[in-house]
Amino acid sequence: MLWETSLLDPEDGIKFRGYSIPECKKKLPKAIKGGEPLPEGMLWLLLTGEMPTEEQVAQLSSDLRKRGELPPYVGKVLDAMPPQTHPMTQFTQAIMALQTSSEFAAAYAGGIHKSAYWKPYFEDSMDLIAKLPAIASLIYRRTYHGGKLIEADPNLDWAANLSHMMGFNSEGAMELQRLYQTIHSDHEGGNVSAHATHLVGSALSDPYLSFAAGMTGLAGPLHGLANQEVLLWLQGVKSELGDDPSKEALTDFVWNTLKSGKVVPGYGHAVLRKTDPRYTCQRKFALKHLAQDPMFKLVSLLYEVVPEVLKQTGKVKNPWPNVDAHSGVLLQHYGITEAAFYTVLFGVSRCLGVLSQGVWDRALGLPIERPKSVTMSGLEELFNKK
Repeated sequence: MLWETSLLDPEDGIKFRGYSIPECKKKLPKAIKGGEPLPEGMLWLLLTGEMPTEEQVAQLSSDLRKRGELPPYVGKVLDAMPPQTHPMTQFTQAIMALQTSSEFAAAYAGGIHKSAYWKPYFEDSMDLIAKLPAIASLIYRRTYHGGKLIEADPNLDWAANLSHMMGFNSEGAMELQRLYQTIHSDHEGGNVSAHATHLVGSALSDPYLSFAAGMTGLAGPLHGLANQEVLLWLQGVKSELGDDPSKEALTDFVWNTLKSGKVVPGYGHAVLRKTDPRYTCQRKFALKHLAQDPMFKLVSLLYEVVPEVLKQTGKVKNPWPNVDAHSGVLLQHYGITEAAFYTVLFGVSRCLGVLSQGVWDRALGLPIERPKSVTMSGLEELFNKK
């Protein structure tokens, strides 16, 4: 499949329009000097293929703020659902509720020429991206804080406003959201959420329908729950070995995990053959902002232990940590302790990549995706011939 916005390299990790994560962190505009990149800059890069200026990012931030207010009926849709409804179910329903305002759907019904499909698709995508922080914070406050909502701050950027509306106003929490939303924005097109968004969009479904499809895929435990599984495993380590385990005790724990038929969550990757650069930049963030956090210290010690154990098994092609080995610990440090909500934050970030690619899909006139299917008997016949 064609996927222009990013490419996953086995050695260098994800590259956004040809730029590695270290390059993006260096070159993308920032809210604070020496701080984390603004996700609006990543959005500009993914959409245009060009590294933006500070002025361009400021204009984009302003545009997203103007588009960001939620219509009242979205809240009413969520209020009709039980409070215990999973955050990802609420997230998908809220996105679907916005579909009634789709410019692309209206333009298609009005007979727009296919060469102009990308224009209303772009407008829908920008509207949806702008509103996702408000949707996510509404779900968070409704589910975990009794529905006490916090208004957007017109002076804050896209990710900082997400943090603010959730109730986290420290500079560190906002910087973490800027980093998190930037590095999780895209991971080429083969993963479930990206592929599902692309697949549904290929039928000329509008961005709301397409992105909602991607989010139902992200909700699956094999795709969007990895950082929660890491946290549960870390809590198991802490429960059994205490707050300050020795390297030897931790090595034994890792071996016991493997011998019990389980995997060490947060380690290994289907494509990467080195430490995930997304892990590395989160580690640098932690060293700067929370070096003494007990869970970060445990994650750091595991970085010394787990790869060596996995190498000794002789079965693992990539023994190095991936992005999920670190992200949950950072969120927990800043008070976002509700692990069931983490996939929503992942989903907010993923919009930047999949919707940017969707605009290009429509601009390039890509056809509907329809892979050929086979039967079991057909496969048996094929292999019998060989």
